[in-house]
Amino acid sequence: MAKTVFRTGIIGKKLGMTQIFSAEGNRVGVTVVHAGNCVVLSKCTPDKHGYAAIRLGYGEKPLRLCNRAETGVVSKQNIKPPRWVREIRLDAKQLDQFEVGASVPLSKIFKAGTYVDVVGTSKGKGFQGVIKRHHMAASVNSHGSHEFFRHGGSIGCRLTPGRVHKGKRMTGHMGDVRRTVQNLALMEVQDESGLLLIYGSVPGGKNGYVTVRNAIKRTGPVRMGGDVEETKAKKGAAKKPAAAAAKKK
Repeated sequence: MAKTVFRTGIIGKKLGMTQIFSAEGNRVGVTVVHAGNCVVLSKCTPDKHGYAAIRLGYGEKPLRLCNRAETGVVSKQNIKPPRWVREIRLDAKQLDQFEVGASVPLSKIFKAGTYVDVVGTSKGKGFQGVIKRHHMAASVNSHGSHEFFRHGGSIGCRLTPGRVHKGKRMTGHMGDVRRTVQNLALMEVQDESGLLLIYGSVPGGKNGYVTVRNAIKRTGPVRMGGDVEETKAKKGAAKKPAAAAAKKK
């Protein structure tokens, strides 16, 4: 059985979008995620809990909305109640890097020019039909068609099996589900303002809470359009002599 690899991360809030300019002068649209002021509430150790993790808190929650359990945790650390709490799994060797009751600097976890995975809740679309929800084709809007332009059509079978199959694509609630988008480019890490600038599709709408982790699949440096074109040109130049030699033979 393969060993599970855990990547450190942090929690934050999606603020919206802006634009920056790369070293080549290209304009790049990025998503702004505020992840500063994350506080370590507690640690989970393998000896006591059976796994290694840290509990992070983000934002502030009014005292009138907190229960006794929540106020009891923050009173020990002498901090304000957090609005959002999540556990981040990591290796047991990394537990000593974090101090309970202290905030986590972004530069301690992330490095600009690398890839990250973002977990969030997608935008809710309400009750939708089969065309928008499942990308089905609509009926022909020509002579002879009446009132059945965006319908799903027949859903049943004949005598056998005499029922509708489970998992049939039909109308229903769309969106508002947990989604993970992998291999997004982390363009900038701003410690002073507590911001992460991410290039790619971050799930959810504005003011939605997200979890940002270091990418588990793609660990190399970010390569934008200019770097990719240079690499392709080098590969093509290396193949030309070999192809010419093959033709001479």
